[in-house]
Amino acid sequence: MKNIVLTGFMGTGKTTVGRILAQRLGLEFVDTDEEIERVTGKTVPDLFGRYGSIRFRSEERLVIKKLSARIALVIATGGGAVLDPENVAALKKNGVVVLIRSSPEVICSRVRTARNRPLLAGAKDLRRRIEDLLAEREEAYRAAADLEVVSDLESKEEVAGKIIQLLRERKYI
Repeated sequence: MKNIVLTGFMGTGKTTVGRILAQRLGLEFVDTDEEIERVTGKTVPDLFGRYGSIRFRSEERLVIKKLSARIALVIATGGGAVLDPENVAALKKNGVVVLIRSSPEVICSRVRTARNRPLLAGAKDLRRRIEDLLAEREEAYRAAADLEVVSDLESKEEVAGKIIQLLRERKYI
């Protein structure tokens, strides 16, 4: 079975939906940010703060390469993982990429109090920062995605159900 790879902006529910999907489908779940933290012994904000985005993206690339060589995983990627064509190629080689979308308003409400979002730290206008990052990433998200779902008003369980339905309709599972 191919991996099910969840992509999308921070706060769209990739990790929560991924855990539900893995449980429902009897697959192993892996969050790339959590795996980076496990491998490096450092938190994502610490990696960004001490070593910068280049080091973080390098660690992310290594983790994605290793995970992509496996099968039957549900993988939740970091919000910027698909900005690297090498990551996209690795993820698509052995997986179906599902883009989870949310509106800037919903994302803003979900991440407003989060302390572990380095790209939003210090933003004077959080919603504007989210809109700018979404615009920068739109093309990469669309290009990488095999399937898309929206997670604005639906519960995480409903989003997982939609993904399973799409995967079945398209004969991925």
